[in-house]
Amino acid sequence: MVHAAVASDANEAEEMQEILRAAGIESELEPEVDADAIAVLVPEADLEAAKDAIESGTEPDEIVAEP
Repeated sequence: MVHAAVASDANEAEEMQEILRAAGIESELEPEVDADAIAVLVPEADLEAAKDAIESGTEPDEIVAEP
């Protein structure tokens, strides 16, 4: 699994996970060690599709950072 995006809180991470689920992409959530954020992980083969799905399903300023 690789980082697709970083969410600022659990609600945002779950919203991204729902977007990915709707796009047929498996995902996992993992707390960031040095930050108060949550990483959204996807299979490496789905990384580009996941980024596209998240980007099209969220407002650009909602994403804290890209890994």
